[in-house]
Amino acid sequence: MKETRAGLLPAQQIDSRGRARISQRAIMSLALPLMANSAVQIVLNLTDVWFVGRISTQALAAVGSVQWLLLAVTYLLGGAATAVQTLVAQAQGAGDLPRAARAVWTSLWAVLIASPLFVLAGAIRGLVLTPAGIAPEIAQLAGQFWFPRIGGAFLGVAVWTVFGFFNGIGRPRTTLVVTCVIAASNALFNQWFIFDLGMGIAGSGWASTAAQAVGVSVGIGVFLSSRYRQTYQSHLGWRPRLGPIWQQVRLGFPIGLASAGDLLGFAMFQIMEVRLGTVGGAATQVCMMLTSISFSPGYGLAASGTTLVGQSIGAGDAGWAARLGMRLILMTSSYMGGIGVLLALTGPYILPWFASSHDALAGGMVDLGSRLLWFAAAYQFFDGVAMGSAMALRGAGDVVVPAALVLPLSLLLFLPLAHMLTFAPGQGWTAVLPQLGWGAVGGWVAILVYLSVLSSLLLLRWRSGVWRRIGRIERS
Repeated sequence: MKETRAGLLPAQQIDSRGRARISQRAIMSLALPLMANSAVQIVLNLTDVWFVGRISTQALAAVGSVQWLLLAVTYLLGGAATAVQTLVAQAQGAGDLPRAARAVWTSLWAVLIASPLFVLAGAIRGLVLTPAGIAPEIAQLAGQFWFPRIGGAFLGVAVWTVFGFFNGIGRPRTTLVVTCVIAASNALFNQWFIFDLGMGIAGSGWASTAAQAVGVSVGIGVFLSSRYRQTYQSHLGWRPRLGPIWQQVRLGFPIGLASAGDLLGFAMFQIMEVRLGTVGGAATQVCMMLTSISFSPGYGLAASGTTLVGQSIGAGDAGWAARLGMRLILMTSSYMGGIGVLLALTGPYILPWFASSHDALAGGMVDLGSRLLWFAAAYQFFDGVAMGSAMALRGAGDVVVPAALVLPLSLLLFLPLAHMLTFAPGQGWTAVLPQLGWGAVGGWVAILVYLSVLSSLLLLRWRSGVWRRIGRIERS
């Protein structure tokens, strides 16, 4: 066996001939805790679905009708926090550790400034949900869930800020511990608020908000511990400065906008399925939650690309960043595609867990969901390519062009195509587009088309190397 030694760059090893190679072990030491963190997020999501499913299938459809829209609004208003990992990783690679800590305080101030907007978005739930045209009883339940969930979502954005720091410096195990605390708190709060206090579906929204409050408290406590005060001077740099806050918003807003545009497409797609019928809405919601078994760890794997690419660029080696980015894109797409097929094979045995045996609609939800999971299996591979490429570009600070790609594809390709394929004549929101009436299956075909196009364009952007011209992002 050839002897190797650690190199000077992230995930680099030098073989006996002096050639730099990618250390798969180093990648996995970073990626596995991030994937485990995302796996805990799966448990958190499925816990919410399980508790809401115990209320009724209608409650499940109601949450499904707004779940993606909630995330879209959160990303749009909390975009500054999505830039933290990039800024911290590049500062870490450059050896400027206090600058990494200052990015956290800058983001927290941006979150505080934006917090009234989250409360306002929660308060205008009628304006948001009424145009959807879903059944009144479903809309009423969705409105009860909406206010506590989105009104307190700024706490979740603050959690993203803390996670961005620990992931950016290569300490994802801390992120994992905090996520476990959030997941455990969320389960306890769900039981307490929904059933013990009799708050119903609104209790699920309040449970998530309360759990995020616990998480951000724990995360900031660790950030201010003696270890990080000494090394990163984390207790300093907390005073707000408008210049750095604006710079961080300028970097983070396109990231948040791209995520919001993508999620808005999925939100409207989900509302289409609920409008089509309770069974389609509930089946789509459960299948989306099941695909998080592929998506969430895949996201963690891709997120390690942001850290490694960012640290490489901070260290001044864009060529090494390019090699690491391609490796992470391949790993992410392979993982997600494989798990997608496994989910489709086991779906008929898993789906009944998320339906009440006394619900007359449960059988239809299980049958439809078993078919939809095969379309989910097909699109997971392309989602992995898209996510791996986007995360590598994010580490390089290339965020404007990806946003410019996502928005038109989501709003001008995915949504019209989903409407055309889902609704029969007279069922949809407009008669301008042809309506083929494929039902929920048609909507999932539209997802497959959208992600295959998006992933191809993002991969081409990464392969082009245009991001090398952006250079290191300097922060004062």
